[in-house]
Amino acid sequence: MPSPTQDAARRRQTIVATTLGNALEYFDFTVYGFLALIIGKLFFPAFDAYGQLLLAVGTFGVGFVMRPLGGIMIGAYADRAGRKKAMVLTIFLMALGCGLIAVAPTYAQIGVAAPILIVVARALQGFSAGGEFGASTTLLVEHSTPSGRGYMASWQFASQGLGVALAALVVAALSYGLTPQAMESWGWRVPFAIGLVIAPVGAYLRRHLEETLSEENRTPAATAPKAARRSAFSTVCREHGRTVLKAIVITMGGTGASYVVTFYMPTYAIRELGMSPAVALAGAALTGLLTFLLAPLVGRWTDRAGRKPLIIWARIALVVLVYPAFLWLKTSPTPIVLFTIVGGLTMVLAVQAVPSITILPEMFPERVRATGMSLVYGFGVAVFGGFAPLISTWLVNASGHKEAPSWYLVATALISLPALLYLKDRTGEALDQPGSPIPAPALAAAPQL
Repeated sequence: MPSPTQDAARRRQTIVATTLGNALEYFDFTVYGFLALIIGKLFFPAFDAYGQLLLAVGTFGVGFVMRPLGGIMIGAYADRAGRKKAMVLTIFLMALGCGLIAVAPTYAQIGVAAPILIVVARALQGFSAGGEFGASTTLLVEHSTPSGRGYMASWQFASQGLGVALAALVVAALSYGLTPQAMESWGWRVPFAIGLVIAPVGAYLRRHLEETLSEENRTPAATAPKAARRSAFSTVCREHGRTVLKAIVITMGGTGASYVVTFYMPTYAIRELGMSPAVALAGAALTGLLTFLLAPLVGRWTDRAGRKPLIIWARIALVVLVYPAFLWLKTSPTPIVLFTIVGGLTMVLAVQAVPSITILPEMFPERVRATGMSLVYGFGVAVFGGFAPLISTWLVNASGHKEAPSWYLVATALISLPALLYLKDRTGEALDQPGSPIPAPALAAAPQL
């Protein structure tokens, strides 16, 4: 029986290893979004500037189309063979997709095969990301105590911020240090090459984590019958279908805003507001760094105040603030306004994202937890998050209003609110023993809705 000191040390090791591994994966996956303008020009030159951007951000969304499939398959693997093995697998798949983009010939070199190769690489990255989220978040929450689950899960969101910040800083440094010609010739490949090289580091860290899937729920892949291999997915659909639908609606309310603020905003600032790439990417780096710093604090907060209150009030704040924010940015397109807006929206998003991430594994039992989480997050992010940059680009062009992306964010947030009212808040309950109360005084100050 491990001592409290040993348990605390094990949790710290889990946080460090999972956060660094996840950050590397998100670096690999998100750097594409920051290079959308250059990639559109090099791989879709037959179209005008708008068409190039639309196709580039559409290809960004292809990675999200594959997330549900990756979530189902890798999530089932995590529920059968273990969380750790699934996490190691995802980082190598992500690195493979990153490597394909790093060496991909452009349209001028091989014609239409070039964009096809990019689509294949993004699909592979999306497949990996779909399974990574469920496996890593499940590992974090299963290593936690009932009263500290929000804090442990918060490191999933913090790691995303760290990966985004690193990606933005690398692209910003290249944009600042290279001429536009050098950036288009070879500079854009450097971040993808970096992502390929650092993959073994993440794999090493993940291999040294302690497995949390219990022995009775673990089935060796070589001996598992075919029916057992698909049992996690079929069980989730058959026994938890209503939970999955409810969770997807809850996810949609925040994921669109996250991807617009984090990934689309640099492209929006450059193309629609005429800002320099360095300024736009500095805004993205600010978003990532704030996410990394704020997420653990919000994790502590949600462990005391509960999940539902923070999600609901943050969604309401998003509805109230996002349209005036875009309108202000449209009328005053300066760096200080950009930084103020992305900083403020990032704070709102952190308050709703951390409890949302925590609440997903709390909805499913251990034997299907990674599959259920991956399925919900994969579909929710694929439909409402991955194509948010594409929808935003189309809305701006179709309407002629530069504040148009805010319309989409307001709509998704409003649609998600009713589902939250029917959500059971399991803050403080033992993860696999529903009904166990949280030790006092952790919920003493919990607000009521």
